[in-house]
Amino acid sequence: MAKTSALPPNVTEFKDRHGKWRLRFRLKGCQTYYFKARPGTDEFRIELEACRSGESVPKVRTGMRMKPGTVSALIGLYYGTPEFTGLSPRSKTLYRGQLEAFRIEHGDKRVLSLQRKHIKAIIGAMADRPHAANNLLDRLRALMRLALDEEWIKLDPTQGVKGFKAKTAGYHSWTEDEITKYEKQHPIGTKARLALDLLLYTTQRRSDGIVMGRQHVRGDKLFVVQHKGGTMLELRLHPDLQRSIAAATAAGITGDLTFLVTSFGRPFTSAGFGNKMREWCDDAGLKHCTAHGLRKAGARRMAEAGKSNTEIKSFTGHKTDKEVTTYVAAANQKRLASQAVGGLSRPKRERKNG
Repeated sequence: MAKTSALPPNVTEFKDRHGKWRLRFRLKGCQTYYFKARPGTDEFRIELEACRSGESVPKVRTGMRMKPGTVSALIGLYYGTPEFTGLSPRSKTLYRGQLEAFRIEHGDKRVLSLQRKHIKAIIGAMADRPHAANNLLDRLRALMRLALDEEWIKLDPTQGVKGFKAKTAGYHSWTEDEITKYEKQHPIGTKARLALDLLLYTTQRRSDGIVMGRQHVRGDKLFVVQHKGGTMLELRLHPDLQRSIAAATAAGITGDLTFLVTSFGRPFTSAGFGNKMREWCDDAGLKHCTAHGLRKAGARRMAEAGKSNTEIKSFTGHKTDKEVTTYVAAANQKRLASQAVGGLSRPKRERKNG
């Protein structure tokens, strides 16, 4: 019998045969997943997001026998390496999802029997999912490095195997017209507007925006520890964001620990916030705009204001120039093109003397 509680969709609480209350994720067509963490924790949010994205970890039966030398045994060995244990909780969840799916299909195969042609065939069969194929290839490379270290194999079957060139422009960067359109639909003092202002004026990812709260504000500074990479940032609060937070607080729509909360007064999960942001964008007629696109829009604004790569990186938390060069290059192109257009005027004829 399920316990009645305000839990996220598809999550139920039940009493197991030992009389202990447990949480599970159930969705038609998907494998049931049993949560390890409790609601309200970062770990629970990561597990829930993985379930919703289809990357939840298939439950491995306790005591499942793994034959020595098999792919399954190698995966089990990899989970105990510093390369894996040193990952962030989110990365562990994602990596496990990829590896467990591979284990189900190929776990009984002997690692020594794997050849380059087998790896190419496995990756090649995923041509319709190039990003997933490239991610799996990265996981297999890590496994084969471990197999080499443990002397299970003498040659790496992943060596020379190429992934797909999955070129993409990435998330759409909001234009100024789109930002204005959203602001008109969602005025200051609404939860939808606070969401936009938090992401736009901090240029952070949605996973960072959903955990921001008044405890992170000191004076006119906002202190952020990025979920991805753990980078600590000290950001000056933009006046427009300060006004938005004040209006939302006065309207009583902010939470005790996070500015953004669900209709139940709880912090958003990353996936849940993404879905809500999708609704708010659709309400404004912005079908192709996303939460992540606001991070890009903020970086674009700074680039168009003439800020350097270093200045932009210090605010967004990007690690390399390559990640922000696109915004700066586009801004410079617009500025230089505006200056260059004058050179297209018809040359003035020289006056002849006499």
